[in-house]
Amino acid sequence: MILYITVTAVTVLAACMVNNQPVIQPYKITRQQMCNRVCILAVFLILFALSACRLNVGNDYTKYVEFMHLVNCDAYVPTEIGFNLVVRLIYGLSGFENYLLVFAVYAFVTLLVFLLAMYEQSDDFPLTFFLFMALGYYFQTFSTVRYYLALALAFYSMKFVLRRQWGRFFILILAGSLFHKSLLVVIPLYFMASLPWKKWQLALGGLFCTTFLLFRDFYLKVVVYLYPTYEETEYLEGSTSYINIMRCLGVLGMALLVLRMQNGKGQDAGRDMPQGAAASGGEAGEREDRSFWFYFYLNLGALALYVFCSFLPIISRIGYYLTISHIVFLPMLLKRIPDARRRKLFRLGIVVAAILYFCIYMSRAGDDGTLILPYKTFFFNNMVNIPSDVS
Repeated sequence: MILYITVTAVTVLAACMVNNQPVIQPYKITRQQMCNRVCILAVFLILFALSACRLNVGNDYTKYVEFMHLVNCDAYVPTEIGFNLVVRLIYGLSGFENYLLVFAVYAFVTLLVFLLAMYEQSDDFPLTFFLFMALGYYFQTFSTVRYYLALALAFYSMKFVLRRQWGRFFILILAGSLFHKSLLVVIPLYFMASLPWKKWQLALGGLFCTTFLLFRDFYLKVVVYLYPTYEETEYLEGSTSYINIMRCLGVLGMALLVLRMQNGKGQDAGRDMPQGAAASGGEAGEREDRSFWFYFYLNLGALALYVFCSFLPIISRIGYYLTISHIVFLPMLLKRIPDARRRKLFRLGIVVAAILYFCIYMSRAGDDGTLILPYKTFFFNNMVNIPSDVS
């Protein structure tokens, strides 16, 4: 745990020196731009080294090694074609079952996409990166590596949704679904979140959500049809996270408070939710306004999923495609608070809440379902036997 806390502290300090909105001078690299490159590179190398050097760290590390072995033996595996092709390519080039390199490649791409998305989309890179670490997103990449690659791609694809570049969005999501097919769910979810919803439409959406409670068996049959490997497994038991529900409620509550503050300052007077003029006006203001409501509806949708669809298998994975927006939505909300004193108080509240979440997460880091403790590296440890070795 000391290692994880140290890595978090060091990388957050490095991220604090990054300004992802520097003043750009033609044909000249400024001191801030150089500082950005050095600090981001340092952050990336530290996080990549920690992830790439791990051995049997993560709740499904052994399962993935077994999958890779079966792929190499041309046996059936429930993984997607993209994952299988990467495994065959790396094993073929290595000349042996080099699962360490497979994990390293996934860590490299996942971290690269996450950092790039944070740098391009956040209004406050240091705060966004701090939330990325404190909310456990980085440490969860040690498990379900296919899913967290898909999550990184979903996070990056948000900029295409906001820019209305649907072609690029679809291409990226379809390519990512070759590594985890659950990524396809963001196509309808992100599209719906980008729409200018009316109050009566939101009310109809709420009524539709009640059908998940009334026709639970029907929806479970649909899930089993799409994911036949879930049939008669513990995954069909479903579960939900009260912490995630509280997070969504907190973020949505803060968003409504920020709107009220702006209305009180006359910046958004007469606005009829969810439509209205942007706070800053002009084309830039319209983009900011569109981003605000996109993130708002993502979190509203996540709350609906956690409340009404808790019986669905691994609902948290679908929810994460929506709540990953927290790390960019919260900095945006802080930026929109008119009063500087209130802005500082809200920032302090966010930081304290994230630290508490990080403490809770680390206290459970050795539990089943997480298993990122104790940290082991291939330099000093050997891989345990996988089922194929035992049989």
